Amino acid sequence: MGKMLENRPWSELKVGDMASVTRLCTESDIELFGVVSGDVNPSHYSADSNVEKPRPVAHSMWVGSLVSAVIGNELPGPGTVLLRQDIEYLAPVYVGEAITVEVVVESKTDPSNVTLRCRAVNNAGKAVLSGQAYVKAPLTKQSAARHQLQEVKMRVRRHVFQELVGRAAMLGTPIVVAVAHPCDQVSLGGALDAAQKGIITPILVGPEAKIRSVAKEFNYDLGNYRIVNCEHSHDSAARAVALCRGGEAQALMKGSLHTDELMHEVAQRDTGLRTNRRISHVFVFDVPTYPRTLLVTDAAINIYPTLEDKVDIIQNAIELAVVLGVAVPKVAILSAVETVYPKITSTLDAAALCKMADRGQITGGILDGPLAFDNAISAEAAEIKKISSPVAGLADILLVPDLEAGNILAKQLSYLAEADAAGIVLGARVPIILTSRADSVESRLASAAVAALLAMSKK
Repeated sequence: MGKMLENRPWSELKVGDMASVTRLCTESDIELFGVVSGDVNPSHYSADSNVEKPRPVAHSMWVGSLVSAVIGNELPGPGTVLLRQDIEYLAPVYVGEAITVEVVVESKTDPSNVTLRCRAVNNAGKAVLSGQAYVKAPLTKQSAARHQLQEVKMRVRRHVFQELVGRAAMLGTPIVVAVAHPCDQVSLGGALDAAQKGIITPILVGPEAKIRSVAKEFNYDLGNYRIVNCEHSHDSAARAVALCRGGEAQALMKGSLHTDELMHEVAQRDTGLRTNRRISHVFVFDVPTYPRTLLVTDAAINIYPTLEDKVDIIQNAIELAVVLGVAVPKVAILSAVETVYPKITSTLDAAALCKMADRGQITGGILDGPLAFDNAISAEAAEIKKISSPVAGLADILLVPDLEAGNILAKQLSYLAEADAAGIVLGARVPIILTSRADSVESRLASAAVAALLAMSKK
């Protein structure tokens, strides 16, 4: 394609002059046209079952816009003013079809009016568009640099979360969840949303009067859900943990109390939910720019984990990834560099963890490290640095060096990469749904879905 556009002024145009363009119709074309036009007719986004090879149908005006492109770029080209189009759409255009649009000068009249005959055919030669366009052609010769359009990439938001919520809803039986102190709109509403989706059956643990007051204020229907009356948040945490310990609930959900309050009760040796496994937190990320589910651990519980702690943290995350559908999770052990460097403890831990996996002390996944973040998630970055690894560019799990690094990374993904995050605590007797006040409805639903899939997998 040339770098310059050059028009054909009215004086140079002759009847029979012709220009054409061929364009492949893709799903991205349809999505982008829908974003620009606001047209969400389902036929454009789901397959047409009436054809031999079911495919989505392009917007009619997408084909019409190709006519405008030929007129504006080629015939007559820059400086042309489109006055009117009389177009008949003869057949649907499907994703995967190559469409050729032809524009031919049919007539011209003073001072600058031109009638153009327009036609479009698919790659089978079938006409899909026919009609005329009426334009004012430029009177003077013009050339212009071809404008470099911005690269547009389609980002599918919440594709991971939609699958998780759908899988959890199809389990058939919602899991019973003890919700500790759901005394504000966000925490109570999140639990009830998950219940309406058929993912959980909540037991609301907290001051009953406060819970009912919040429900009345925000018009929430508490239905027949069980309420365990408690005096304050400390009591709510203890009673919710006791319900899980006693087998009355299959998961624990944080409400409107501080994380430390809840985890203090979880960690109690005699009355809590501890096991032989180190308790750790995993963010399950739905990143629009990353093609797979991405788990980040630990960014919320273990501040400066030891090598021994990291063994459990990785094992917890691997087992979660398997439940979420990753057959053999790839674990990238993050550091600032890709080589073992004695002055950077995280690189020494990475080397040890990889050897421990080789010897069967960590099972179920493929480990590699140390890897910098770019090498872990970008195959191109790994190739540039000549890193040969089964994990580089394909990571399912990112093990961060410490809580600070994990917290910063998680918030960067959320606020700069438009990622959504579900939060889950592992290593306890039951999954613990650890949500934040800033979480979206989708994130809360996804957290509940992850807990449901984990709880059902244990059965």
